[in-house]
Amino acid sequence: MLRCVYPCVPQVPPHQVGATCFRSRPKTSPLIRCLISAPDHITYVKEVASVEPPPKLGLMLDLLQIRGAKLVSPLNKKGILPLVIPLAEDTKTGTFTALLRWPTPPEGMEMPVVEVQKHGVFLLAKTIDQYIHRLLVEEDTSRDNSQMLHKRCEYAGVSLYKPGDFDDANMPNVQVYLMKKVGLFPDVFEYLSKQHLERGDQVSALITAEFYANKKHFPGFARPFVFNAELMCKIGRDLEAKDAAKVALKSPWWTLGCKYEDVAKIAGWGDEQIEYMKEKVTEEGKKEELHKGKAPAQIALDQAAFLLDLASIDGSWDDIRSQLAECYREAGLAQISDFVLLTN
Repeated sequence: MLRCVYPCVPQVPPHQVGATCFRSRPKTSPLIRCLISAPDHITYVKEVASVEPPPKLGLMLDLLQIRGAKLVSPLNKKGILPLVIPLAEDTKTGTFTALLRWPTPPEGMEMPVVEVQKHGVFLLAKTIDQYIHRLLVEEDTSRDNSQMLHKRCEYAGVSLYKPGDFDDANMPNVQVYLMKKVGLFPDVFEYLSKQHLERGDQVSALITAEFYANKKHFPGFARPFVFNAELMCKIGRDLEAKDAAKVALKSPWWTLGCKYEDVAKIAGWGDEQIEYMKEKVTEEGKKEELHKGKAPAQIALDQAAFLLDLASIDGSWDDIRSQLAECYREAGLAQISDFVLLTN
C-alpha cells in the first residue's frame, strides 16, 4: 500500500493521493503506476526514483519555501538533465534546486543536492543534512537574522546548528566555519581560492584548488578540475591548465559546471571526441563493440554516458530521453529507465 509521507499532504488511500497521474509508457514497470500529488517529492523519490528518501527531505522543502523558493513538481524535467529530481525554483533567478539520482552512485554521494543548469548541474551539497546545516549557518550570520529556519528545524526536532555557534567557534569567516564544521562545498573552495589570488597569494590559491580537486572529495564531478584549469590559465601555467582540463573531460561533461567548449578550448581538443561519441551511440557502433567481445550491459552503460555528454553540449536533454532510457534498460537498470522516461 502506497503511503504518503510528505509532511504537508494528508495521508489518504493510494487511489486518492493527489491529482497528478504518473502513467507508465509501454516499456515501463508496473511499479510506476501510482497516483501522487505534484509536490509530493518524498513519495516520488521512493516510488519513482526507487531510492529511500533522505530523512530530512521534507524539512529541506519547508526551508526552501521559507526562503522564498517555489516548490515544483518532480516531473517538471523538460529541458533539463534527465537524472535530476526538481525540488524548488528560485523565483528571482529561475534556477532549480534538485536532487541528483545517479544510475550508479559514488560512495557518500547517493543523492546530492545540485543546482540545475542548461549544460548539466553544479553541486551544492553532498547530502541534504549538509545543505540544511549550511542554510542555518548562513541565516545566523546574515543581516536579516530572523531565525525562521532555525525555528522550523527546532520544531522538527533537528539540532544541526544552534544560533551563536559560529560566534563561539572564533573562526575568521563563515567560509572557514563551513569547511571545518559543516562539510566541503565546491563554491566555498572556489571562493577561498579566488580570495587568496586576489590578495596576491598564488601559493595558497593553488594549494586550496589542489585540495579541492582531491578525487575523494567530489567523486564523479568534473568541476574541481575545471576550476584548477581556469586558475592555471589565470597565472600563466598553460601546460598545467591543459592537463587539468583533460582530466576534467574524463568525468561526465554535465558536471563541468560550465560550457563544454570552454573546457575543450583549454584542453586543446577539437571535434574528434564528439565525433567518436556520435559513432558509438549508433547501432553500428554497438555492433562493433559486441564484435570486440564487450559485454552488452557495459556497452549500454557506455552509450548512456556518451548520450549524456553529447546532450550537455547544447542542452538537448529531451532529444535523448527515449534512447537513454532504452540504454539503461539494456544495462539491466529498469528502474532508472522508468525514472528517466517519466516527465510531465
